Amino acid sequence: MPQHPVLGLFSHGILQPGRVASSCLDGSDATLTDFTWQALLVVNVASQCGFTKQDAGLEALHERYRGFSVLGFPSNQFGAQEPGTAEEIAEFCSVNFGVIFPLFAKTDVNGPDRHPVFSRLTETADAAGEAGDVKWNFEKFLISPHGAVAGRFRSQVEPHDADPVAAIEAVLLRRPGASGHDGVRRLSSPPTP
Repeated sequence: MPQHPVLGLFSHGILQPGRVASSCLDGSDATLTDFTWQALLVVNVASQCGFTKQDAGLEALHERYRGFSVLGFPSNQFGAQEPGTAEEIAEFCSVNFGVIFPLFAKTDVNGPDRHPVFSRLTETADAAGEAGDVKWNFEKFLISPHGAVAGRFRSQVEPHDADPVAAIEAVLLRRPGASGHDGVRRLSSPPTP
């Protein structure tokens, strides 16, 4: 099987098959092997943020499309809005928003201890042409199944807004093995706020 193109996206082989990319909230090691040939929406999340309600929209997107996964990376770097333990974060997201998308261990997205994934993702510009540090919780990065960073959406952009939905559907149309009348496999109706 050929190497997943997303894995080749990151320098120094950080996310090669079988290599630990991060830890999940339950402490188990995580790689991207389970996400081979999928589009990914990587999001830094927080439980005590004004944008936390976006968890529901992110979950709706995660459930809506085949060949697509939301990956949540809790971060306590913005206003200390993710102070909880791994167990508290998982319970909060599940009970309040029905989150089943993968949640990883608490992660630095900026600064000297920035996770290597975010080092690469923050090189990508948003719609206004601005790259660089993550500015706040719930910044979203879309990675195509072919390994390209296909979009960056700032915190104010809701998961169900037209721009991220269109970008997700566009990358899914180009996914190997895409099917359906328009090439996008939908599992459910469009996400609602």
